This record gives sequence, structure tokens and C-alpha cells, in this order.
Amino acid sequence: MYKRQISASHNTYYDNGIKLLNSAGEKMDEEVIRQLESYLDADPMSIPYARRDRIGKTVDYYGGRNQYIGYLISLSRHSFQGYKVGLDCANGSTWMIAKAVFDALGAQTYVINNQPTGTNINLNSGSTHIEHLQQFVKNNRLDVGFAFDGDADRCLAVDATGAVVDGDHIMAILALDLKEQGKLHNNTLVATIMSNLGLTLACRKFGFKHHASKVGDRYVLESLKEKDWKLGGEQSGHIISTDYAPTGDGIAASLMVLRALAGRDLAGAKVMEKLPQTLVNVAVAEREAIAGAKTVWDAVDAANSELEGHGRVLVRASGTEPLVRVMVEVPTQEEAERICSDLVGLVEAELG
Repeated sequence: MYKRQISASHNTYYDNGIKLLNSAGEKMDEEVIRQLESYLDADPMSIPYARRDRIGKTVDYYGGRNQYIGYLISLSRHSFQGYKVGLDCANGSTWMIAKAVFDALGAQTYVINNQPTGTNINLNSGSTHIEHLQQFVKNNRLDVGFAFDGDADRCLAVDATGAVVDGDHIMAILALDLKEQGKLHNNTLVATIMSNLGLTLACRKFGFKHHASKVGDRYVLESLKEKDWKLGGEQSGHIISTDYAPTGDGIAASLMVLRALAGRDLAGAKVMEKLPQTLVNVAVAEREAIAGAKTVWDAVDAANSELEGHGRVLVRASGTEPLVRVMVEVPTQEEAERICSDLVGLVEAELG
């Protein structure tokens, strides 16, 4: 049995698509997705239109929604009474659920962007526009804020000062909390190659390991399942805890953060320092052509040799867009921008 979700993910409404999950609640295998896409792309008119009473209808599955709310509430070890929590629902999947969960756990809950119209999902809202939650938290003197994306598989946080706490910070906080409880299986956290080098350094400092997967929550989950590890995620806010779900769940992640804080302030709970990071998305005609761009890769190798031990360079093709992503992490912003600018120029010269 497959499950389906119509979603714009973290994009605008005109990028709505159908997310297909298998019977275990995991994303479908890439091969199955490729077969479906090939079928759809080959001849769209070959797919018969639904007619008359077979066009489908909207069903409010309130029983399932209530079960889900009850499950989320059960994830907390204690009440959140005394916490003033801000939520940005991105006019998406959390609009009806998130506030109900935090209210039930005793928090004073303040919500923005929880009035979906069908065309305003992620519009200047949610985790991709977190500046609105930052201002909301500061203006209302809240203790913490959480921003979700349209399909609610991402969660970013904002502390009381308005500072962003991204997926890397969240993973570090949760991994240390699980390690202290003896629940971080094999003392290993899974994060992608795009995570900040500061996360790796924090893992070393606190005595747990960091396994780097390919970019994408699908690959994080593959690593978790292969080794029976428990926690992983992405800098963008996909947080997967296999104790709770086989995919990212933004509300669950926010509850795990508050649970780990145990009454502390989020700003004081940060356990990693991010290295300055410069990321530039270079528009290209064919993103796959980066694989054969020898000049670019020679420059990447030279930069990584120079930075060994105190920084890194990463160049990769986007998985979904005609872009090549160039990322540089070094101790100073000036050096990051200089190296990144040089590499962007090479990518543009080779592929532009």
C-alpha cells in the first residue's frame, strides 16, 4: 500500500507535486519514481482523465489527525508550561496541528502563517523565509520559535534573541542529549556532506561520531537503517529520529528540541560553533556536466589541500534544479568569499 501527499514541499504553490511514500512511511525507491516519471513524461495524453463520480473528493480524516496529535503529545517527557513559543506554519501542513500540540503541552503558543488559501504555501513564510519568525519572536518577547516548511518535514528554530538555530545546531543538541541518556546508538550522528564543519568538530569535542551521507533525507535514512543508528538530518532542518518516524517530521523535531532543553534557554544550549560558510548557486545549462569539468575539480583539490584541517570546499550539482552549488567553509568570511568567488568563476567559464 502506498501513501500520497500533495505538497509544494518548501516551494511555492505552482511547484505542487505528489509525494509518494511506501507502506513503511518512507519515500519510494528512486527506481520506482523514475519509472513513474518516465511514464508520465512519455505521453501525458495516454493517461485517462477521471470522469463523473470517479474524479475523487476531499475527505477530512479527522480521526487520523487526532491520532497524530495524540502521538506528538506523547513524545514530551514533561509540560512546556512557562514557555512562550512562536510557530510559523508556512500556510502548509502544520496549520491546524502544531498549535494544538503545543497548547496541549502547556505552552503559551503564538502562531503566524496558519491560514492556507491553496496559493500561499511557503509564500514569504516558513523555514525558507525565517526572517519573519525572527522578527515575530523578538517583537513578542518569546522564548523560542519554530519554523516549518509546507509539507512539515523541516524544522528550523529561533532563540529568544532572534538568532537562527539551523538543522546542524539542532542535530548537535539532540545528539548530545541522547548520548547523555545512553540512547545514541553506537554514539553516531548521521548528517550530510553539506553540514557545517563545525558540526564535525562538535561531535569530536563531545565524544560521538559523525557519519557523512550524500545530500538528501533519503540518503540520511539509508545510512540510519543500514547501521541501525537513531538520529540524523540535514542543515536545512530535516531531522530524522528512527525511534519516532522513518522520515523528517518538523513538529516532532521541535518537541525533541524543547524536551532536550529541559527548561533551559535555547541560546545557551547551543553546543557547536559554525565556521563561516559561503554558498553560491551557479545557474548552468547542464548540471551533470560538472562531472567532466577538470579545471574546476583541479581547483577544488588544490583548495582542499591548502585548507586541510581548518576548512573545506565542496562543489556539487543540484539534485533538482539546473544549478551547481559551490560551498566554502574556512575560519574567516573574507577567505571563504575569496575562494568561493574564484571557483564560481571557473564553473561559469566551464558550464555557463
